[in-house]
Amino acid sequence: MADEAHSIAVLIDFENLALGIERPSGTTPSGRRSRAKTTNGTFDIKLVLERLVEKGKVIVKRAYADWGRFNSYREVMHDSGIQMMEIPERGKTGKNHADIQLCVDAMDLCYSKEHIDTFVIVSGDSDFTPLVSKLKENGKAVIGLGIKDSTSDLLASSCDEFIYYEDIVRGPATPAVPVATIPKDKRPAMNLMIESVQALQRENKDVMLASMVKDTMRRKQPQFSESSYGYRSFSDFLQDAERLGVITLRTDQRSGTWVVSGFAEKR
Repeated sequence: MADEAHSIAVLIDFENLALGIERPSGTTPSGRRSRAKTTNGTFDIKLVLERLVEKGKVIVKRAYADWGRFNSYREVMHDSGIQMMEIPERGKTGKNHADIQLCVDAMDLCYSKEHIDTFVIVSGDSDFTPLVSKLKENGKAVIGLGIKDSTSDLLASSCDEFIYYEDIVRGPATPAVPVATIPKDKRPAMNLMIESVQALQRENKDVMLASMVKDTMRRKQPQFSESSYGYRSFSDFLQDAERLGVITLRTDQRSGTWVVSGFAEKR
């Protein structure tokens, strides 16, 4: 993926995700023995969206299901700004109907919304493999996201990138400094910065320029401003984070700007 912010459409095969998480240990539909779950039996869409906003600007969010079966998720979906596409179950054909509607909407967005350059298909169903190929034929990047035990290897290998939900839940490495040592009034900003550095590390960014870190923070929280926390500049903010033992900094030889090297080791 390139460094510029992407315009993203997220299309969620919700039934596939929900059933993949709630399925007990045993044999999966594909015949593979399931491994121990790293989730608590529910699907946290907020964690998913937080991960995807690291990729760019999410401008379309749709989830497909017979929502009468998933009433417990309605409130969080609404609060997350996700359009719930109602697909009433129709006997054994209900799920296929949801799949078809997702594919139709994806191709409609592909042809009618040229500014959307990245599609995220949240499912592990191999039936979406032809859709992934068609989107790529039209110059779109495709990211897949699903549950490890219910994701088709064919689908995962067809995408430009595949993210496993369990890896999102497990979370990345954290700074050695205890949160309690950070002044309370600075914690929201520092936590946001930590999340942004973690996001860039997940994207394998070896050089994390100050501007890159700030852009990621602003994508996560558009209202962020270092001045709200008493800093004259973002450089002052980063230097304070280093002083507190959260990150380490170095100077970029070409531009002379700060570069975040990573999280500081335990003192």
